[in-house]
Amino acid sequence: MKTFGKVCAQGDIYIRRVDTIPANAVRVEPEKGVHIVTHSETGSHHTMLAERVNMFRAPDSIMDIFLEVKEADELKHLRPHDTHESIMFEPGVYHVRRQREYIPDGYRVVED
Repeated sequence: MKTFGKVCAQGDIYIRRVDTIPANAVRVEPEKGVHIVTHSETGSHHTMLAERVNMFRAPDSIMDIFLEVKEADELKHLRPHDTHESIMFEPGVYHVRRQREYIPDGYRVVED
């Protein structure tokens, strides 16, 4: 398991530690005890435990979320094969940005 430093990337996400959550961020409710930090149509979600983490979404972006880690927790990649190594997060505030890629019509969210 990796330990979070200043920044990291895992699959389709880029994460950096920040000082605060934007005042206009909207709290996201967990699903079955976990926060789905990034969703995948194939089920290979990146998740964290809701009892240890609060999640917020930037209201004007589908690309940005914020995590308030209250108690150390790991970001898990839920896929039975070719999984990423988990990353341990210490208490703090983190900005998670979905990566994007260029296509002829503009940009799209990277799929992992």
